[in-house]
Amino acid sequence: MEYTRLGDSGLRISKIILGCMSYGEPDAGTHEWSIGIDAARPFFRRAIEAGITTFDTANVYSLGSSEEITGRLVREFSSRDEVVIATKVAMRMGPGPKGSGLSRAAIFAQVDASLRRLGTDYIDLYQIHRLDPRVPREEIMQALHDLVRAGKVRYLGASSMYAWQFATLQHAADIGGWTRFISMQDQYSLLMREEEREMHPYCLDQGVGVIPWSPLARGRLARPWGAETFRTRTDAYGKTLYHQQDDADRAVIEVVGEIAATREVSRAQVALAWVMAQPAVSAPIVGATKPQHLEDALAAAELTLTDDEIARLQAGYTPRLPEGF
Repeated sequence: MEYTRLGDSGLRISKIILGCMSYGEPDAGTHEWSIGIDAARPFFRRAIEAGITTFDTANVYSLGSSEEITGRLVREFSSRDEVVIATKVAMRMGPGPKGSGLSRAAIFAQVDASLRRLGTDYIDLYQIHRLDPRVPREEIMQALHDLVRAGKVRYLGASSMYAWQFATLQHAADIGGWTRFISMQDQYSLLMREEEREMHPYCLDQGVGVIPWSPLARGRLARPWGAETFRTRTDAYGKTLYHQQDDADRAVIEVVGEIAATREVSRAQVALAWVMAQPAVSAPIVGATKPQHLEDALAAAELTLTDDEIARLQAGYTPRLPEGF
């Protein structure tokens, strides 16, 4: 396993991040396809044995049970100082003004709840899951900075939003003398490349690392066109994505299959190798509910695509509206 700094920060992460949204109680929240702690245990063991040190979750995933599983299994197979734990705040976790959003009150309440569930006294990378437009940028950034000063959080990150919105948050931090974001977790894959227009150039210029979510487009890039799984049938949020350019997407997916067949590797390896070859990307976040998912991710880190293969993979893409904000 190779390691890299997250953006220009001093935080070293593995080149593959294990996405822990896959692990949680299926009857909690909206992730009916997630798997519980006993089924999750082999994935954490294999990931840590393979050198993966970075684990991404969120308070809202399976209503907190993902954080509980992540914290427990990381402790079971590694030591706290050897891993990087990332989680998120903003989505609805309960009633009342502190149950969601990015007010100072909500952030302070939710970070303590995450720390309890994770079983740790600090979070390596604390990310705002989405922007809360109701709260002044200054309030958000000062509250997050105060968590860093208090030792509850080491670094700050953000997730999907427009580049201009991200820039205003960074500007607020600069003006206030507060901690900046070191990472952007955005939707990025061969089927959603809109971040190349504004967000990724901004991140490269500002030294912000990119850790894409859904680098396999909810698995669409890992299987033939039209193939379904239990997750595609039950993932309510996933059903809102990837409906804008079906014909173009099909063409891209077919090229992934052709290159995979020629290389005698899986489709997932080809699609992930393309993401990891992009200049703004520090490491993709990869979910795994079957052993092959994790093995494909590990193999993709060793796969180098040719310039011709990259050109073929990119040729069929058509512009579309950003999604997932």
